[in-house]
Amino acid sequence: MEEHNPEIKHIKFTAFRAVDDREACMSFVEGHKRVLEIFGITQITSAKADWILNPDVYVMLVTDADTGKVLGGGRVHKANRINRLPVEEAVGYMDESIYTMVEAKVDSGTGEVAGVWNSFEVAGLGIGSLYLSIACVAYSAFVGITSLFGLAAPATYRNVYNGGFRPIMELGNNGRFYYPKDDMVATVMFNEDTINLPITVAAQKDIGLEMRRKLIHEHEVVSKRGDIVKLTFDLSRKNDL
Repeated sequence: MEEHNPEIKHIKFTAFRAVDDREACMSFVEGHKRVLEIFGITQITSAKADWILNPDVYVMLVTDADTGKVLGGGRVHKANRINRLPVEEAVGYMDESIYTMVEAKVDSGTGEVAGVWNSFEVAGLGIGSLYLSIACVAYSAFVGITSLFGLAAPATYRNVYNGGFRPIMELGNNGRFYYPKDDMVATVMFNEDTINLPITVAAQKDIGLEMRRKLIHEHEVVSKRGDIVKLTFDLSRKNDL
């Protein structure tokens, strides 16, 4: 298992469309697979690699800004009536109503934050997936998305909830499903307004809106070991879309 690297002082979050950078996508896939295997997870829809060819998928890649090493990432999938969202593939066979819920939102621009993962090096800093999720939601506004679905594990539920997502009570058992394994639970959640973020907690909302105003945004955090870590969010490639 990877340990926290005290030499990580600068982490970069870079957004791009998946089809525009296959090499970076493969680095994402390989890193995500390694993390899942550590937890014995092999059947998870968001870990499939077919999204690399989907022009409506956008990647947020997390790297060590000094070495270029991939440390984590997340994806934003825009619903397009051609490729099902990962959440549809994950729970649709257990509750088909997810299909009609997604369909009802396609014309107004909906999607999903999926495939969020961090290496143990980043997790050891105490940063976790919080800033990664904020960046994904912030970037979604640049690709015509106004609402987002998501699947939250128990460990990430609080951050996802604070980010303005709420469980879809009509699905499964109050939004909960046994996924990705029979001894694990995930909750299907939905953020109704990812443009204005009306129910997102202030701290997360302020950072997300600042990312949209300043496409290369810098932020400093203190790791749980007391180190100052610089975070750079580069959402500038929206102009290529």
